[in-house]
Amino acid sequence: MAANWSFEQFTMSIARMGKAELKHRIKNFPGHFRLDFTDDYLNTAPADRLRHILLAAMINAQAGRN
Repeated sequence: MAANWSFEQFTMSIARMGKAELKHRIKNFPGHFRLDFTDDYLNTAPADRLRHILLAAMINAQAGRN
């Protein structure tokens, strides 16, 4: 994520992501902690839940940098 991270821009970006992009971002999360979800879970979870997971991970990762 860019140094001039914008919460509003990122949340808008997540809101526009389709399920395939959300799954990709979660599976390849670049944070200092690993997101460990099975393919079965990611395939069956609703897109809104995946959005919540990704947003929470990004908020946590950003907080760890400050």
